[in-house]
Amino acid sequence: MQQDTLSKTFSALADPTRRAILARLSTGESSVSELAEPFDMSLPAITKHLKVLERAGLVTRSRSAQWRPCQLQARPLKEAYGWVEQYRQFWEQSLDRLESYLQELQTTAKPAPKGEQHE
Repeated sequence: MQQDTLSKTFSALADPTRRAILARLSTGESSVSELAEPFDMSLPAITKHLKVLERAGLVTRSRSAQWRPCQLQARPLKEAYGWVEQYRQFWEQSLDRLESYLQELQTTAKPAPKGEQHE
């Protein structure tokens, strides 16, 4: 069964190394060896991470003579943001309703009679 785009995006983002690669690519294109520099792993391991990012549509690799630069493709991130944004709005609205309800409770609460107050 083929995964949908959103599932591929979140799956690719689940790994901290891949998120770090995307962060690096957000500053501009890089070669595989440049991307591998900050990591304590082999070039083949970095290449495997890049393949996951490519399958998710987050990275493209082109060829320029001997150099194969990698570039960030942000469209899948925008789609993921749109999906997450729906739930952010839901939670904000829910919390706003809860806040209104709590404020209503505070304004309608009657103070306890003087003899029954607790300190």
